[in-house]
Amino acid sequence: MNHFRIFAVFSVLLLAASQPSYAKSLEGQPAGEYNLDLAHASIVWKVSHFGLSDYVGRFNKFDATVDLNTEDFTKSSVEVVIDTASLDTDYPKPEKVDFNQKLIGEWFKGAEFPQITFTSTAVSELNGDQFTIDGDLTLLGKTLPVTLDAKLNGALEAHPFSKAPVIGFGAVTTIKRADWGLDQRIKFIGADVRVEIQGEFQQKSE
Repeated sequence: MNHFRIFAVFSVLLLAASQPSYAKSLEGQPAGEYNLDLAHASIVWKVSHFGLSDYVGRFNKFDATVDLNTEDFTKSSVEVVIDTASLDTDYPKPEKVDFNQKLIGEWFKGAEFPQITFTSTAVSELNGDQFTIDGDLTLLGKTLPVTLDAKLNGALEAHPFSKAPVIGFGAVTTIKRADWGLDQRIKFIGADVRVEIQGEFQQKSE
């Protein structure tokens, strides 16, 4: 075995040994309030464009809090607040068409409704790593119920850097945008919007 192969094998073993041991369950995880780590979170939305492709956008600024109940997971809760003005489509040539501002101002009416919120009303029991979150989504001043299909990505009793307990969740849902008054160009742009959420949460320090 040459020196390069020895080094490669050693590097793989060292990397594997340095990986934190995370759980796919909440066993041993402390209960309490967990705050969002925005550096490791995303809210992405997708909508059909003429049936040819899924147009993708995201929100860059948002906050979320999880109140984790480990004795009775169904008593857990989550709250999310999204900054409407942080909508980002990465539309090309913004000097010609500022598509982000067009959507924020004309579609989402960001000046009148600067926030989009979600507040959970019910959380199901964990089925392995799967669960659902029912809640109220407020968009353009209108509040309607939605259900998120959620997944417990993992949990660490002590993050290797912060040493604090952390949990990670993912969730998806599909909403009919016209229900909230977002019915522009409904014949050309899909009526259904898929929302995909990922987030890491660190337990709030005393």
